[in-house]
Amino acid sequence: MASKNKLIRYPSIEVQALFEKEQALIEQVKASQLDQVLLLWQAKVPTLVLPAGNKWSLSDELVQSLAQTGWALTARKTGGAPVPQLLGIINLSHIYHWPDDLPYDIKTAYLNLCGVLKTFFQSIGVTVEVHATPGSYCDGDYNLNIAGQKIVGTAQRVLLKKQGGKVVLSQACIIIDADVEKLVEPVKLCNQICHHSAQIEANVHTTLYSHMDERPSVEVLFRQLTEAFLYHSK
Repeated sequence: MASKNKLIRYPSIEVQALFEKEQALIEQVKASQLDQVLLLWQAKVPTLVLPAGNKWSLSDELVQSLAQTGWALTARKTGGAPVPQLLGIINLSHIYHWPDDLPYDIKTAYLNLCGVLKTFFQSIGVTVEVHATPGSYCDGDYNLNIAGQKIVGTAQRVLLKKQGGKVVLSQACIIIDADVEKLVEPVKLCNQICHHSAQIEANVHTTLYSHMDERPSVEVLFRQLTEAFLYHSK
């Protein structure tokens, strides 16, 4: 019998194209055509991702202002605030069935993801802690931090299956190699245009490569992330 688990890697892909592929995979899991999917990717073009909904508007002013600084704009149904995407940030989406015999618990779902990510960081000799990071973009209680600086943001989305049960979309964005000053600029611009008062600070973010003597390739990091998921699936 063919495996109903799927691993997909995109070292470079347009963000909107990725979201369309992700949605198609979600539908396959909801239909029980797949048991779970691990999707690993990097954005090909600098793109600011807004949460879908009325709170954040994809206005012409925002689109044009971001374009002038070299950033595209799109939206996604997860997260609570703008998130910048570009080469140098690795993303993962884990799409899976929540066990039918367990009540869904968002804290447990987040801690499961954080456990996998901590295993990944341990495998490359980096110590991380899970907590909020005041001043970071898209801040949340389940950020992963190195010495108080955010290196990973996480998000969750729960979807109901027609036949009953739940599918979880669990996500993480890992800052590997980026200029954090430039990384937060589109978020600050978006907050200004959308009249949101959140103060974003570059110095509360950090990058993986700044804490490593060697600079493993994206493919190597993809493989180590995959191994961390396999370890936790035993």
